[in-house]
Amino acid sequence: MHLEIRGLEKLSFRERQAVMLKESGQSLEQIGKRLRLSPSSVATLLARAKNKGYEIVCIIPGGELGLEGEDTFDEETD
Repeated sequence: MHLEIRGLEKLSFRERQAVMLKESGQSLEQIGKRLRLSPSSVATLLARAKNKGYEIVCIIPGGELGLEGEDTFDEETD
């Protein structure tokens, strides 16, 4: 699985850091410790980033879903 974050160019450096850590599964407390910020400051960064409209897109290769090499759309012919 591959995550793509669209709209990062709209975010400040600190907002990017917070978003990347959040999307990797870290809690507000963990992010705060890593960035040397309070959890409430991290929450503020994440709220600002959300308002700027970044988007997470999940790309899952067909092999991970058991679909690799198979025709996923069968066309009926008359």
